Amino acid sequence: MSTLDWNREGLIWPHREASDFVSLGAKRWHVQRMGSGPPLLLLHGTGASVHSWRGLMPLLAQTHTVIAPDLPRHAFTTGHDAYAMSLPAMAGEIAGLMKVLDVEPTAIIGHSAGAAIALQMALDHGYTGPIIGLNSALRPFPGALAQIFPAVAKALFINPLVPRLFAGSIDLVGGAKKFLWRSTHSHIEPEGLACYRTLLKHPAHAGGALAMMANWDLPGLRLRMGDVRNPVLLIHGANDPAIPLDWAKDAHSWLANARLDVLPSLGHLAHEEAPEKAAALIAAFLAEQSQEARHG
Repeated sequence: MSTLDWNREGLIWPHREASDFVSLGAKRWHVQRMGSGPPLLLLHGTGASVHSWRGLMPLLAQTHTVIAPDLPRHAFTTGHDAYAMSLPAMAGEIAGLMKVLDVEPTAIIGHSAGAAIALQMALDHGYTGPIIGLNSALRPFPGALAQIFPAVAKALFINPLVPRLFAGSIDLVGGAKKFLWRSTHSHIEPEGLACYRTLLKHPAHAGGALAMMANWDLPGLRLRMGDVRNPVLLIHGANDPAIPLDWAKDAHSWLANARLDVLPSLGHLAHEEAPEKAAALIAAFLAEQSQEARHG
């Protein structure tokens, strides 16, 4: 299955000048970096890419060095084993990339599944700094769905035709704009929508998202969330249909040192709809944590 071409599909990617490619054996990471100061690591969610940080990155880069990779088998990051897409494995891959880049993040900001990866890095790889979760995907599906959903995703993933069928069906369900609205209740501007349209219609990227969902283990993370001692800020769009606010409240209660801030009238991609609001909450939280560290 052919991968996205940086010199074709990548021509429309926001902040293209900030992009670099890092090769680690057969793996080739797409990483964007901008700004100066203490390093922040940004981890996007399932099915997205670094483009989801297009509005937030420049705001954070005013005070920090911001580092944002495409996750394994997503967008322009290639070469990862399709069956090494579990939550612990992906956390290990990101931790390995940070070592190669010689970066120790001051804070990790994760959207949706990216927040779960951040918590896994704290549990498995000694990361002790602040974690900011944006519309965090942390609560397992209730009851039997916790087992059924990954099983269905795995069954779809092992059929090589499914990613192509999914990518080819986007126009049949009303196009990327309608698909995103139904699944996120977020209004996305044309630049971001063009990137999502490109990703949704590409079989290799769709296959990467399916592989991630097929190997995800949120029940396993749930059992260990009480062991997380990092300061955590959860920012959640109140109109998120993918991860209801009640689920965010559940996740908040499972963490030992967490705060939940709600953004009214915004959906699952709240940080893309209102990057200034997200940046203000993040800046205040990081300043608070920095002050506590100085006096702690």
